[in-house]
Amino acid sequence: MSEAPTYDSGNVFAKILRGELPAYKVYEDDHTLVFLDIMPRSPGHALVIPKAPARNILDIAADDLAHVAKVAQKVARAAKSVFAADGITLQQFSEEAGGQVVFHLHVHVIPRFTGVAMKPAASEMEAGEVLAEHAARLKAALAG
Repeated sequence: MSEAPTYDSGNVFAKILRGELPAYKVYEDDHTLVFLDIMPRSPGHALVIPKAPARNILDIAADDLAHVAKVAQKVARAAKSVFAADGITLQQFSEEAGGQVVFHLHVHVIPRFTGVAMKPAASEMEAGEVLAEHAARLKAALAG
């Protein structure tokens, strides 16, 4: 039996949390940070991450995971309204075999539209001005 992988504090989301890399932030509290995916699969695609150093769902503390879920629900409700979406897709991948690419727990909140397929993952960088506008709209909805 192999030893479980450990958290790497050099991952891109840890760097965003420390302010070492920029992000289009839309919500933050004591336990979570929410920002837009720069290669969105749909307009308004956001990522909810814990501030706790958790690799994925397999090693996060239950209370931290519960808070991430509460915030994901809040973001999903706001995104559905702001982007006039017909539905929401939530995704969470754990470990490489499970599809995880960035090894800091994150939940994708993706607005969905009837008859419109999601873009392939990590396929197209969105323009900064579009991301800034989407972030401002979502941030305003989450603040109010």
